[in-house]
Amino acid sequence: MRHFLIAFCLLFGCLPAFAFQQPIQGKVTDSADGNPLAGVSVIIVGTKTGTTTDINGHFSLPVSAAKEGTELEFSFVGYNSLRKSISGQGPVMVQLSATSGENSDVIVVGYGTQKKSDLTGSVVSVKADEITKVASTNVMESIQGKVPGLDITSGNGSANSAPSVLLRGHRSIAGSNGPLYIIDGAINDHVEDLNPNDVASMEILKDASATAIYGSRGANGVIIITTKKGQTGAPKVSASVYGSSIHDAGYPHYMTGPEYVAFMRESYRTTGKWSSPEDDSKIFNASELAAIASGTWTDYRDLLIHNGNEQNYKISVSGGSDKTKAYFSAGYNRTKGLFKFDQNEKFTARLNIEHTISKVFKAGLNSQLTYYKISTESDPLNAANKISPLGAAFDSTGTVINYPNNGSQISPLVNEYIANNYADNTNTTRVLTTGYIQITPFQDLTLRSNISVGLSNSREGIFNGRYSIARSGSDPRSQYNTSRSTNLLWENILTYDHTWALHHLTFTGVTSYQTNQSDNGAEQGDGQLIPAQSYYGLGNATSGLIASTGYEESKLVSFTGRINYSFNNKYLLTLTGRSDGSSKLAAGNKWAFFPSVAAGWRISQENFMKNVTAISDLKLRASYGITGNDPLGAYATQSLLTNISFAYGDQSAPGYTFSSQIGNSALKWELSGTKNIGLDFGLLKNRISGSIDWYDTRTKDLLLPRLLPSSTGVSSVIQNIGKTRNTGIEIALNTRNIESANFKWSSAITFTHNKESIEQLATGGQDDIADGWFIGYPVSVFFDYQKIGIWQTDEADQAAKYGEVPGEIKIKDQDGDGKITTSDRVVVGTAAPKWSGGFSNTFTYKGFDLNFYLFARVGQMINANYLRFKSGTTENQALHDYWTPENSTNAFPRPNAAGGVQYLSTLQYVSGSFLKLRNVTLGYTLPEALMSRFKMSSIRLYVSAVNPLTLSHTKDYDPERGGSENFPMTKSFLIGANIDL
Repeated sequence: MRHFLIAFCLLFGCLPAFAFQQPIQGKVTDSADGNPLAGVSVIIVGTKTGTTTDINGHFSLPVSAAKEGTELEFSFVGYNSLRKSISGQGPVMVQLSATSGENSDVIVVGYGTQKKSDLTGSVVSVKADEITKVASTNVMESIQGKVPGLDITSGNGSANSAPSVLLRGHRSIAGSNGPLYIIDGAINDHVEDLNPNDVASMEILKDASATAIYGSRGANGVIIITTKKGQTGAPKVSASVYGSSIHDAGYPHYMTGPEYVAFMRESYRTTGKWSSPEDDSKIFNASELAAIASGTWTDYRDLLIHNGNEQNYKISVSGGSDKTKAYFSAGYNRTKGLFKFDQNEKFTARLNIEHTISKVFKAGLNSQLTYYKISTESDPLNAANKISPLGAAFDSTGTVINYPNNGSQISPLVNEYIANNYADNTNTTRVLTTGYIQITPFQDLTLRSNISVGLSNSREGIFNGRYSIARSGSDPRSQYNTSRSTNLLWENILTYDHTWALHHLTFTGVTSYQTNQSDNGAEQGDGQLIPAQSYYGLGNATSGLIASTGYEESKLVSFTGRINYSFNNKYLLTLTGRSDGSSKLAAGNKWAFFPSVAAGWRISQENFMKNVTAISDLKLRASYGITGNDPLGAYATQSLLTNISFAYGDQSAPGYTFSSQIGNSALKWELSGTKNIGLDFGLLKNRISGSIDWYDTRTKDLLLPRLLPSSTGVSSVIQNIGKTRNTGIEIALNTRNIESANFKWSSAITFTHNKESIEQLATGGQDDIADGWFIGYPVSVFFDYQKIGIWQTDEADQAAKYGEVPGEIKIKDQDGDGKITTSDRVVVGTAAPKWSGGFSNTFTYKGFDLNFYLFARVGQMINANYLRFKSGTTENQALHDYWTPENSTNAFPRPNAAGGVQYLSTLQYVSGSFLKLRNVTLGYTLPEALMSRFKMSSIRLYVSAVNPLTLSHTKDYDPERGGSENFPMTKSFLIGANIDL
């Protein structure tokens, strides 16, 4: 590591502006709360030598002759400038005071920046220090619950999982619902490639006024990510490292051997085949009887789930002269999940360079390289949860038994315990590079041209041996899949920014050209004779050789204009128009225009508010705009052919037919119109600040996959039919509760309530039961019979009227006709929450800092697979409170080996609400006096617990998982350090 740091220092040491100079070091803080200020400009008066403070408020200036009396000038947006003379050899400590009544934070918006006070749209900014409070390799997981309206849920607990991100609910049914990610001006769907430590800020654009400048691409919201840039001054080297242990966050208990035996006996007692242990031979085979007699049974889950671990390393170097600034970082992460083959290695590198050619010309390059080595597990828990627990898993020599108890189910351990029996490995390389040149012909006008290129290459190799879980005795199978994609974006941006008297006008014009190309190949073969060759021996396959390839291309051309106008710093207006043309849509319908208008009133700047000292800032916002969606696939307008084979006696001949989805030659844009009213406020000198937003989004001409009659010869077509609606309230509240010399306490609260509903379908005002879509309900619902209990012994006569007997599931007769039919099915719940929220608290005491963060998601339902109930098979399952003549429960029905228990699906619906302690971090920053002795800026040591506690209605199961049994959610405990040299 030391050699690595020296190499980077030497690399940047060639910059003449700071070679062999003795630095002046110091720290800049807020005079009100003592918090460090990042991004403060520090200039040596009378020279061009300067720098900016880092995230901890520290700065370092190279001065060849550091004389006493040398003056430094400190300036920062929203704060009063200050000059201070150097005295002595110690660090320079500076406190800046905020300009009164001014909220001047600079926020990144589409194709530019704005002062927060000038925003008319709904925009939330998250800074770097907030992102890094949660140790994660995915930047979106770090902000879960911290942005109102942004619904982020973890996909699963595997090492390769990525969170699901949804902004203000589902608008579309067949189109995309995910937000648009902009990284340093480039579109990138792979936000997981980012190293969170490289992020300087994230801006979440939510309403149509903020997103309309991105037209169709901003229909589901926009997340703009700005990475760190080099700063003028001596090179700054930062490093971070952490290691963690990973554990399952709870997993349901499945039946032990004795519990399984009791369940099977009860199942056959119901049929009259079993009445006492003497009848065991009627229901168990010889091996099972021997296992029962010896008390031998296996908990396969415990043999499969292991503790994982994670290692994370990152180093960055930043520096530059007046003309050239550079930022370089490299990172490595290795995550070992809960299963043997669940592993992810991630290598990242970033280089951001900006060079000022002259007063007129500036050029730069932002580049990112990410490489993954991924090993994926093939869900062994699905088999482990179903196989009989009776008997041993290994024979006397320690070899795994392929078919325990001479049964037909293969052991769930075979993939892990048989050498060269299973592999699923993926190698992926992605590069995103954005080059730009900026011309400023005169002060108010800027011309900028960006070219972004994203390249991705991926290879996946899969091998399942003869006695793997997937093949279960069949011939071995190898698969080799490759994919490649190229994304090109060329944008030209004109910005005119002028102030005269009480007026301020900014005009932004953009032309954009985007093209996406991808191709893929897949090969498969069976019968490899040498398992050690894995998926590399496809040429040795003896049967089942299959090869296929594919290609897809799409283009988008756009023209955009935006006007931002303010009068007297009180009255704000934003007008935006964008025209998009998509190759995915039909001729004559390719182009659409997306306008928006927004206005703001800074009430706190009015004269009648001057004496209202309790209100520091108050702004009312209102906006309306239209955005759009085009299809996910590139060829929804075309009727494609697929090959089929015809047999004529002993001969075959190729043939072709239409694919199952027919093209729509009239396909057009899906359109969403959004109203937004917002209020931004600051109270008691901004000790309390926040925002409240109400929105109403109505989407029409849905890109809806419509089922067609089988007599047509095809099954579906995508048409512009249907409407959806999303309405909601979002609240953000930030408070500085205690501010003293040594102790500070601040809090942040977020609240989101979103109601999504389908307003119209292809069936008009009728529900589409076949597709599971219902008028007035969200897109994702659970439609089934409603369980109201279990028929009890004293209800035998009433149960008989419905053809049931005591011990079976009691269903609500919705229409009261005295029988249970399909018309008694109802929407029993939805996967969409009624509300979600977060609560973060940060405490600092001298060098110590403590942060804990709570996240809640309330009102949703999950379909929990572990609650399945099987009584007509020999499958194992979770231990349920099932009905027997001696146990009159209302939870689960009586087991029945003959099967025939109806309405079993109703047992799996359960509340998915949860309150989660998302993160707890305790840190300590070593004293500055100690750091100066070692010629270092700072060292912070910390310990964290991620997802240590979840409160929910589901026992031993994290409902954020959504109901699936595979890849349980995890919790981790880590220790780390952040070092600034």
